[in-house]
Parts: sequence; C-alpha cells; structure tokens
Amino acid sequence: MRRRRAGGRTMVERASKFVLVVAGSACFMLILYQYAGPGLSLGAPGGRAPPDDLDLFPTPDPHYEKKYYFPVRELERSLRFDMKGDDVIVFLHIQKTGGTTFGRHLVQNVRLEVPCDCRPGQKKCTCYRPNRRETWLFSRFSTGWSCGLHADWTELTNCVPGVLDRRDPATLRTPRKFYYITLLRDPVSRYLSEWRHVQRGATWKTSLHMCDGRTPTPEELPPCYEGTDWSGCTLQEFMDCPYNLANNRQVRMLADLSLVGCYNLSFIPEGKRAQLLLESAKKNLRGMAFFGLTEFQRKTQYLFERTFNLKFIRPFMQYNSTRAGGVEVDGATIRRIEELNDLDMQLYDYAKDLFQQRYQYKRQLERREQRLKSREERLLHRAKEALAREDAEEPGRVPTEDYMSHIIEKW
Repeated sequence: MRRRRAGGRTMVERASKFVLVVAGSACFMLILYQYAGPGLSLGAPGGRAPPDDLDLFPTPDPHYEKKYYFPVRELERSLRFDMKGDDVIVFLHIQKTGGTTFGRHLVQNVRLEVPCDCRPGQKKCTCYRPNRRETWLFSRFSTGWSCGLHADWTELTNCVPGVLDRRDPATLRTPRKFYYITLLRDPVSRYLSEWRHVQRGATWKTSLHMCDGRTPTPEELPPCYEGTDWSGCTLQEFMDCPYNLANNRQVRMLADLSLVGCYNLSFIPEGKRAQLLLESAKKNLRGMAFFGLTEFQRKTQYLFERTFNLKFIRPFMQYNSTRAGGVEVDGATIRRIEELNDLDMQLYDYAKDLFQQRYQYKRQLERREQRLKSREERLLHRAKEALAREDAEEPGRVPTEDYMSHIIEKW
C-alpha cells in the first residue's frame, strides 16, 4: 500500500513539475511579447520568412533618421488578400516610374496556384482566380488600359468598379474590395526620363484625363506642341511649356482632382490648389495598400510580398543604368527641374520616409517573431528533456496524455 501511494505521489510530482515548467515558459513568452512592442502579431498574414529568404533583402539601416511621424497603423501593411474571394489589386501606373517592369512582374513572376496565362504576341495576360474565371488584377498587362491610358487616381477610383461589373456581371451582388498600388520615382530622374521618351515620339495624347464626368477642354489643357508629336524637343523646350503634364505628374496622378476643380486652374488660387493637391496625394498614398520606390527594387519586392502574402519567383533587379541616368545636365538645370516639380519633390521626400519606416518596421517585426519562436522551441525542448530525465531517474507509470492535458487545462 505504501509503495503504491509513493508511486502515485511520484507521478503527480512529475506532472506538477512539468506543469510548472510549462507555466513558467508561458509567463516568459508573455513578458517577451509585451517587450516586443505593439503591433506584434505572431499569426500575421505576412508570416515568417526563412533565414535564407530574409538574407535576400537589404539589412535595415540602424542609423536611419526618421523625418515624419507615422503611427503603427500606417506602418503595418499585412492584408488578408483573398484571391479566391472578391479582392482585386489595382495598379496605378505613373509614367516613367518603372511601372512596365513591375507590371510584368505581377503577371509573369508571382508564384500563383493558377498562373496568369501570358501568350507570345499578346499584350495582355489572363489572370483568373483559382476557383473561377474572373480577374484578380486590374493592370495594363491584365485588363489593358480599360480606364484610359495611364489613368490616374481620380479616374481609376471612379471607373474600375463599373468596368469589372461589366466584365463579370455574375458578381454584381458581391461587393469587391479594391487594393490600390503604385510606384514612385525620384522626381528629377523621372522628369528626365519622360523628356527622353517624348523626344523619341511618345505623346500619351489618347489619355482621357476624366474628372467629374468630363474630359478637360482645350482651354483648360492646351497642347505643348503642334503636329502629331513632340519628337526632337530639347530639354529647354520641354521645361518651358507651362502646360506640360510632366510637371508634378506624380502628385497630380495620386491626388483627388475633384477637390481643385479638375483642370480648371481658375477654380481656386494657385497656392491653395498646390497645397490641396499635395495633401490629397499624401493622404491617398498612405491609404493605398502598397507603394514601392523605383530606387529600391529589393525593398519594394519585400514589402509587396509581406503586404499581400504573395511570393515572386525571381528576385527584383536594381538597374542603375537608365535613359535618365545617361543624360548629362548641369546644376542650374537640375535646380530648374526641381522647381518645376516642387510638389513631387515634397511628395517623394514624404513617401521615401514612409517607405523606409515600413521596411524597417516589418524587418524588425520578423526578426522578433523569429527570436520568439526560437526561444519558445528551446524552452519546450528543455521542458521535455527535464521530464525525460525524471522518468529515467524514477521509473514508474508515466502520466498519460489525457491526464497531462487535464492538469494543464485545470491550471
């Protein structure tokens, strides 16, 4: 009888010790979780990346100095993008920001359950959802210029829902969720690239510029050239045209133009118009699901993958040799370009800081999650080893799994 009672006490003691170890581990994890800071989500859709995947991306600069304050909700961009549901990615393609390359990445380089069907000789790919013949991507290379050539934020937000309803009428009863994305580029480089493009004969004259239900009149948007195109124009001629849409293009294409009377420059004073456009562009940029920067290809790839929980097959490449890079301009010309694009300069400075903070926030978050997971695994491993040693030192009946679960639940 005494031996049987001693064996029972031993079994309970071993179980109690194991519970104490587990409880201590749980308390430690809670403390560590609080220390890790707000916004930490161990089950975030972005997920944890293996070490070799993280090594693909640049290490955050520990000496980076923030210029603007952004709350955590502006830095956290892990979305539950449901490709099998009714979610749609809408790509706002601003001229000469690397959007063509990025657009091809979206249709040819994303690891998908059902890859986009891109056939040789065709300009558009078919990007259907895995469970039905309906597109999940609204972009140049999937749906074409359905809202006009290089449609801006004002045009897309008013046009995209209707276009998709006409394409897929069977889903009229289900509201879609649109995730807008875009790319930005250093304003001087972008401006020079656009000039070189126009110099070779590009016009974008088929762009609609729809706003408040109408296109701008010739008086509101006069042309900068006579004839079919502006090929052969010099940089000075390009800069001298006061109606050149290349000036502050990024702000104009990201802002809600309805706030300033669209292209009617007499609607409000020039200074107030500029301020409203800049603030609207910043607001819309913050509200977008994702934006990348042409100058940071790997970081752009990283943030897109973590935002949408999608993976690219091949890593992005940083091409520093561009047509704009081959243009030699003096300091006075650069200052003039910066003056003509003052709003874009301010927007890019703001966007770059937000972009870098989001990248640092997400990388630090993943590192913390990795450390938490490793620490948790080590603690559990030690607990199992401790229990195994006690079993070896005091042979007897081992507590069953049901018995252990009962004790842990009771604790």
